[in-house]
Amino acid sequence: MPGYRLVADWVERHGHEIVLVVTPPTGANERYDKKATPFVVDLPRGANVLVTGQLRSIAAPVIESLLPDLVISAAFPRLIPSEILGIPKYGALNLHPSPLPTGRGPNPGRLVYEGATTAGATLHRTEQDFDTGAILSQRERPLPDDLDGPTLFAMWNEMLAECLEEGAARAVAGEPGTPQDPARASEAPFYTDAECLIDLTEPVVTIRRRVAALNVTSPKARIRLDGAEETVHRVYGVPADRRASPGTVLERHADGWTVQAGDQPLRILTA
Repeated sequence: MPGYRLVADWVERHGHEIVLVVTPPTGANERYDKKATPFVVDLPRGANVLVTGQLRSIAAPVIESLLPDLVISAAFPRLIPSEILGIPKYGALNLHPSPLPTGRGPNPGRLVYEGATTAGATLHRTEQDFDTGAILSQRERPLPDDLDGPTLFAMWNEMLAECLEEGAARAVAGEPGTPQDPARASEAPFYTDAECLIDLTEPVVTIRRRVAALNVTSPKARIRLDGAEETVHRVYGVPADRRASPGTVLERHADGWTVQAGDQPLRILTA
């Protein structure tokens, strides 16, 4: 739904029209949270929506009949076939929350999880493979010291909106875009279950970055304390009154703990 809102806001600003929204059926893939509200539930009541997993045989003829000027995808979990890519007058474009070609794939938050000090966004032309087309617009900004999941999400939304504003104009003007350099490409696969479990021996800055990356849209970060696992909503460092071994619980709170991390105490919020 955030991707739809980005496109809808851009459309409204420029007096354009969304003639069709295409989305796969709920449960048709495992790319996103199965517990999430179905996308179509939150769409405006007047939206024209096609729910199908058959892009070539069903979606392509319908899209062709509408004569669209642009096809724009955002968080679309399927490869878009050539039968659709060749239809729009100004081409097919994709919004991706990473500075491509770095971070191709379904989980660009992995870049932050693994140590990136910036976040980025790209609008690129859609090709046969995920996230490989020529770049029309790109943004990249440093991460703030007080990083958390909602902050990272807001950064992406802001940069993606800027990329769409700039890059769509270039597409309509006939600019081909800048080809991606394959030598700089990296993949961003889903987190493993083990990666969602926070290592309390790491420095606070590392833990904070990883919790933020894991919790962009919903809390996925977990800790194990006293033999039980808890979901982590937010963390931040606190002044050290005393030193203990990493993982030691220094104080219990109604909404979490203060725990010794690798370099200083860490306040963990579970509510």
